[in-house]
Amino acid sequence: MSEAPIPGLPRLNEPAPFFKARTTAGERSLTDYKGKWLVLFSHPADFTPVCTTEFMAFARHADAFKALGCELLGLSIDSIFAHIAWMRTIDEKFGVKIPFPIIEDLSMEVAMAYGMIHPGAGDTSAVRATFIIDPNGILRAMVYYPMSNGRSVEEFLRLVEALQTTDANGVATPEAWKKGEPVIVPPPKTAEDADTRAGMGYDYTDWFFSKKSL
Repeated sequence: MSEAPIPGLPRLNEPAPFFKARTTAGERSLTDYKGKWLVLFSHPADFTPVCTTEFMAFARHADAFKALGCELLGLSIDSIFAHIAWMRTIDEKFGVKIPFPIIEDLSMEVAMAYGMIHPGAGDTSAVRATFIIDPNGILRAMVYYPMSNGRSVEEFLRLVEALQTTDANGVATPEAWKKGEPVIVPPPKTAEDADTRAGMGYDYTDWFFSKKSL
């Protein structure tokens, strides 16, 4: 018998599911992050080795996210007390302080709203899911990882910067784009514009593929 479908999976470019929850820094809700970018990320459980490496990486990049106007918010279905104990252990054993809140989600309400529970991936623990939410509360990106493999935090930092560049300039970004590199000009929408694209001063390859520097 197959597993039941996951209820309420969020969708890109629609409002992110609302939440209000207890965290290690007091109560937090989605509206607290209005006007800022937010990276909301879940992990299967406290005191697990892969999650520990990820949380340390998010902590080490916290200032870089903040420089982009982006906040970090962790989540697992463990209790506040487990979160606090884990944070203290990471500080004691690895010398890394966790500077962002972690949601207590014992009821799994937030995890279910964001589609973080995948029974086929293990048990009722939240999988490694990451959601990027823009200042208007719109879900812009989401990435799911298996229990066994850690995420690249630098990739999420890169993606936030790429999304901000796209929004500010009306462009797209190529594979592995980093700040300062050329961006992709949107393809022309009419045959007439396609005919004139070569003479518009872009780094032209073909009518549908041109780049420019910002």
